Amino acid sequence: MLADLGYDVAAAVGTIAEAREHAASGEFHAAILDVNVDGQEIFPVADILAARGLPFAFVTGYSEGSFPEKHRGRPALQKPFNTDRLKDVLAGLLATAQPAPAP
Repeated sequence: MLADLGYDVAAAVGTIAEAREHAASGEFHAAILDVNVDGQEIFPVADILAARGLPFAFVTGYSEGSFPEKHRGRPALQKPFNTDRLKDVLAGLLATAQPAPAP
């Protein structure tokens, strides 16, 4: 879907450890985070992105009420979602994105 919308994917990861590494040092403008990665929640990665000031959205099958309080109100793509919804969420994220230097 991202390629169809004309976006480049900076990284696609399969573990929380990989996600933490990319969140802490990667060069990108915004992130899309699946809430559940191989049975682990992504919220520690969201904390890293928030500390860097990078915008992100969650992809989830859960309700926002299951998110930690500090992450409620973040954009979320409710599974299943379509390309138009993804396009709208990304446009919102990138409208506020300020490229942050890697720490």
